[in-house]
Amino acid sequence: MLIAQIFAGTLLALGAAAAFGASSVLQFRASRGTPEEPAGRPTLLLRLVRQRGWRWSVVLAAAAFALQIAALSLIPLVLVQPLLVTGLLWYVLLYALVQRVRPDIPIVLESVLCLLGLSAFLLIAQPSAGHGRYLESAWAAVLLGVAVAGSLMLCLTTAVGLSRPWRPLPLALAAGICYGVTAGLVSSIAFHFHGNPLAVLGQWQTYAIVVLGPFGVLLSQNAYQAGPMGAPALATITVTDPLVAIGIGLLWLGEKTRTGPWAIFGEVLALVVLAGAVFLLARRAPHVDSE
Repeated sequence: MLIAQIFAGTLLALGAAAAFGASSVLQFRASRGTPEEPAGRPTLLLRLVRQRGWRWSVVLAAAAFALQIAALSLIPLVLVQPLLVTGLLWYVLLYALVQRVRPDIPIVLESVLCLLGLSAFLLIAQPSAGHGRYLESAWAAVLLGVAVAGSLMLCLTTAVGLSRPWRPLPLALAAGICYGVTAGLVSSIAFHFHGNPLAVLGQWQTYAIVVLGPFGVLLSQNAYQAGPMGAPALATITVTDPLVAIGIGLLWLGEKTRTGPWAIFGEVLALVVLAGAVFLLARRAPHVDSE
């Protein structure tokens, strides 16, 4: 791989992360300025789409996706993914700039810790592509649907019983599950193109994506509304999305990760660091807001 190709791919991935961070800032500000709705109620999206800032966030999210695809055409996923998760750090810095305050140092450090944990996990696990055929089975599809529905129901039920400072986490977890499953389904239908894009219309995954994608967006806005700062919610989504996608790949798409003793130890340690960083972010956010 040429150095110029790596350099260009790195810049594109960082550009995607910056666009994603900026999009998240606009979404958080729009959500906080909108009357709060019960989790999962679609009327929130109808309110948000009327706001110019939120519409611009969608444009930035689309630009981030396009830059991500361009980066993947130049460098491997194992290099792109850790660069993409820096969108969390971009969010923290851009949020402080928009609010005209200094970035909170503990929030920055905890965000960096979150990024390091996720990046370490992805670099150690090194998930490989699979054949994507398992989801053609009706039983596999039903099992996945039950798992997703049960997980989302558990997250939403938990959110109702938690105090307000902690409520964004299960809502963001639910959004991350939707995003991760959507990514897994997109990977699974990629095997059905065969030069004919219309072939995906005959796959059930396409219609599941149409439902789960917007529902994930809705839940992420619920998470932004529930908390004083968007960083903990965004960190939870950033972490959950790739981990769920990897889980879908391992269980349903025939993908593989490194499974040696040292690799498993490193992966578990990285996940512990991730969980600790998200916990610290959630605990710190209300203090920053009150200050």
